[in-house]
Amino acid sequence: MAREIDFPPVWLAVFVVLGGLIGRLWPITFPYSSEIGAGLLVLGLLLMVLAALQMLMVRTAIMPRQEASTLITGGVFRLSRNPIYLGDVLFLTGLLVNWGALISLPLVPVFMMVLYHRFIAEEEERLTRDYGEIYTGYQSTTRRWI
Repeated sequence: MAREIDFPPVWLAVFVVLGGLIGRLWPITFPYSSEIGAGLLVLGLLLMVLAALQMLMVRTAIMPRQEASTLITGGVFRLSRNPIYLGDVLFLTGLLVNWGALISLPLVPVFMMVLYHRFIAEEEERLTRDYGEIYTGYQSTTRRWI
């Protein structure tokens, strides 16, 4: 059962709720925090949608722990090896900034560590096994996050 709900959107929801609750207790804002937060949030959503569309177009797995049928290295995958996860991070950061939950921003690197240890490390191992030098070459030219 636990493995069935162990997906990035679930973790994102947990961190959004936790960050929002902490931020409500100790709200901190700065000039234009709402606008900056909204911009980061929209950028994160855009990155997620573009990456998902690229994956759908080549009919490769979007969900973690599924075998990729194609290695995508173009489009938004030129910017980051993990554009959907990067989009999640930007979305979380944007929400926290928009909500005035700046005190919750230390949760962002914790969220990134959860993504790495729960999903990214396993995916990179599988892609290295399946695509060998093609994937390791891609790793050497494209950063994990940005």
